Amino acid sequence: MHDVDVVIVGAGAAGLSLARRITGPAPGRDGGLSVALVDAPTGPLRPPARTWCFWEESGGEYDDLLAASWDRLRVTAPDGTAVTARPAPLRYKMILSTHFEEHTGALLHRSGCRRYEAVVDRVRDLSGGGAEVRGRDGAGAEFGLRARWAFDSRPRRPGPARTTLLQHFRGWFVRTERPCFDPGVADLMDFRTPQPARGLSFGYVLPLGPREALVEYTEFSPAVLGTAAYERALRHYTGDVLGLGPFRVTAAEQGVIPMTDARFPRRTGRAVFPIGAAGGATRPSTGYTFAAAQRHTRAIADALARGRTPLVAGPHPPRARLMDAVLLRALDTGRIDGGAFFSGLFRDVPPHRLLRFLDGGTRWWEDVLIGFRTPVGPMLRTVLELPSIPRRPPLPQEHHRHAL
Repeated sequence: MHDVDVVIVGAGAAGLSLARRITGPAPGRDGGLSVALVDAPTGPLRPPARTWCFWEESGGEYDDLLAASWDRLRVTAPDGTAVTARPAPLRYKMILSTHFEEHTGALLHRSGCRRYEAVVDRVRDLSGGGAEVRGRDGAGAEFGLRARWAFDSRPRRPGPARTTLLQHFRGWFVRTERPCFDPGVADLMDFRTPQPARGLSFGYVLPLGPREALVEYTEFSPAVLGTAAYERALRHYTGDVLGLGPFRVTAAEQGVIPMTDARFPRRTGRAVFPIGAAGGATRPSTGYTFAAAQRHTRAIADALARGRTPLVAGPHPPRARLMDAVLLRALDTGRIDGGAFFSGLFRDVPPHRLLRFLDGGTRWWEDVLIGFRTPVGPMLRTVLELPSIPRRPPLPQEHHRHAL
């Protein structure tokens, strides 16, 4: 006997999205599936408040929750040359995790979804079918649930990879004394930052108003920095590069995202499936996760509604993962200059096509056209050598903390 039809471990973007999609009546069923959602108690195992960003057309399912959106994107090259583009019909959108959690939590409460707080240490198949979740609740008592299907979004250490870089960052929500920002333009990459010896760095600015913005310093490199180093980089970027003048920091966020060509399993048991970053939703070349997690959970929910085993395609197609592996290797070896590479793409490729490419939504012939806008020699050399590069286990610091 199972306690519920579905148990979901982790109430981040993927866990909450899947729970919302499968609770309530489903096509062809008299009633919805019974669902339990297990999240860690308040404390170090629960992710801090953060931002999730993605691009899509207007009228998306989460438009009512957006903190802001932008119809123009800007990328600034190391020499200060800026390219501003309109990726219409796409818009760049930002959701605050707190808003998403509050909204989805209210929907789940009305739907009858069971909510639990526990530190989960084991999710495994049961010999008689189904899955079991075991752990301890906030008081230290043993906790257990049995379900027909289990979906696990707990961060996991990536498997062996040919290349693993870390996208690590710290951001300030700032309020300036004078108007400094154009609320209609998001700065995706500003390469007027000191570049690390290996990898790249850039500034990232999402205006929330003329005097308010999220300003981040980001690196793609092998190792994280200490908080003091991020603070120095942010002071340099806000002061020497952006010239913001006096401002107040109202909040901060910090994180680490593995950018790896490791393989992520579609299932870890007959009835156990990873989702979110643990299921490979993070795009290795960009670190974006939210949009892929939505596609993945939508496909899982559709399979469950049809009474099928929820073994669906991975969040990113194989061709996109191959291109990511090539780019990561080319960046890690220094064969391409990251600032020049990304600036060139935004300068030379139609913006709507480039964003679809970064989301894995382009056709093969569009990928070829974009490929001709990259440094062909270094990229071709990387393609040819990739099959001979052995995969190695990640270093201890190469782990997931949270994703954009």
